[in-house]
Amino acid sequence: MPFSLRRLRHAAAPAAAVAYLVSWVLVEAGRPDVDGILVVVLFAGAIGLANWMPSLSLGLVVAVPLLQALRLLVRPGSTTWPEYIAIAIVVGFVGAGRSGALRWSAVPVLGLASAAAAWAMAVPSSAEQDVWASWSGSRSGTRSDLAFLALAIAGASGIAWAVGVAVGAAWRVGLARVRVVEAERETEATTAELVAEQERARIARDVHDSLAHSLAVVVSQAQGAAAITGADGLAAAALRDIAEVSRTALGDVRSLVERIQGSGQEARHGLADVPHLMEDMRELGMDADLEQHGKVGTLGTATAGSVHRIVQESLTNVLKHQGRTASVRVVFDWRGPGLGIVVSSRGDAPLVTLDGPGSGVAGMRERARLSGGWLRAGAGDQPHEHVVTAWVPTRPTGADDQTVETVGADR
Repeated sequence: MPFSLRRLRHAAAPAAAVAYLVSWVLVEAGRPDVDGILVVVLFAGAIGLANWMPSLSLGLVVAVPLLQALRLLVRPGSTTWPEYIAIAIVVGFVGAGRSGALRWSAVPVLGLASAAAAWAMAVPSSAEQDVWASWSGSRSGTRSDLAFLALAIAGASGIAWAVGVAVGAAWRVGLARVRVVEAERETEATTAELVAEQERARIARDVHDSLAHSLAVVVSQAQGAAAITGADGLAAAALRDIAEVSRTALGDVRSLVERIQGSGQEARHGLADVPHLMEDMRELGMDADLEQHGKVGTLGTATAGSVHRIVQESLTNVLKHQGRTASVRVVFDWRGPGLGIVVSSRGDAPLVTLDGPGSGVAGMRERARLSGGWLRAGAGDQPHEHVVTAWVPTRPTGADDQTVETVGADR
């Protein structure tokens, strides 16, 4: 998801909280009674936290009216009762959220909050007779006023919740479609890149094989000649120098080949970016988990970039062919001589129609091969399940690579 869209989504609730608080200040600025400011601040806090801490927000919109009904907080007055619009705003934001459990829990919450708010507005006490009936001139009785206000607040909040659910669903569907379009465009661009990568790898292997063989012969001949000429003398010293320089050049050639193989698009991404890929999938409504087993090892830059691409392409395929409501589990297994990768997913709500074999799996398989590993993809044992399994070698401890990456656990 583009950063600007994500920032806009997270800024909506704080902006609504500020507007709510400023509106109350402007309306009540000319009135001397400001005892209800604490209630308004609590409601504004509930609105502002609706995206980040929805459970706390829902708790606040129930607790505040309950405390008002119990006379532990200042009850609303004839000009401040619209403060209960906060209930509708909070459940609207929670309804637009990505958590289905919280989304549906907002329904009983709005019912409880509406009942408590109606009680605080309609039921008088011996100390406070100034309630809804005196503000509105109603003569229908406390029970009728209580029922009317509870239904009115619950109805307005219910409409706000339904609008939030619709907006959230439209937002996630739109993001999913944008993600699919971007993925298809990126796949087309990386197809040419992969061809260039393969050619670069072939050239690098040819250069390495040719120079490595020649330098190995030079080292062997120099060492042999030095042994024949004896330990002393200028000739023996020169031959030993030749052998040493050739060994150094052989190591430099190997390092250069590794850098050539790690100079493509993969070099700009690595394992540290994998948790961000998982978060993007969660933003779209997918149930995505990242797990690791064993002691985290190290990968060369090119290999880490290939792993990132494999996971990215696998997640994109899940989104396209199993839908944004699919569940996906990415497992990194470091136990063994390399990194095992398993991407298992289940879902039956594809966003696009499969019209033939694509190049995604072939590209992932080639990236794994270029890294010295392998990749397989196919249907799993469960209905609507797809599994991608791959393996790439890790670097031995102390290997001469200035850019190696590791990734921490996502949870």
